[in-house]
Amino acid sequence: ARTVMTYIAKKCGICFQPPSIILIYKDKSKDKTRQRIMPVRNFSKFSDCSMAAEQLKNNSRHKAYLEGVSLHQLQKLYSLLKGHLGGESLAESLEKFHQEETIDPEEDMNKLDDKELDKRKSIMDELFEKNRKKKDDPDFVYDIEVEFPQDEQLESCGWDVESGEEI
Repeated sequence: ARTVMTYIAKKCGICFQPPSIILIYKDKSKDKTRQRIMPVRNFSKFSDCSMAAEQLKNNSRHKAYLEGVSLHQLQKLYSLLKGHLGGESLAESLEKFHQEETIDPEEDMNKLDDKELDKRKSIMDELFEKNRKKKDDPDFVYDIEVEFPQDEQLESCGWDVESGEEI
């Protein structure tokens, strides 16, 4: 039997400094909204975003929290971080990601290799999911929020990962 989700993902964002993925979630058992910081380690501008996303999603320490966050959304966060590491501005990274996200209706899917095909399929699934879920769905996950901590806010971005501080 499938276990009921204890943690409801509300928002997922990326913090560039220090590189970490931040999840705002609701803890059902305590009825509190909390924040979880997942430091991004060993990730560079040459890293594979989909691999990084899968590793994070399957990480035993974060798994339960990330149940409501799609792999695709995590990939997007990693791709923004990757762009940042490569010196792109956020707007450039988002634009690039958006282009990769868009399905070209003229494209001949039969000519794609498996990896590309899977990518298209997951984009379609994602679009379908996005359109199917309404905002008041309990498990509706907002799109990416990207926070840019300016220097004076850096301290606020360095919480202890395990403390699960309340917001």
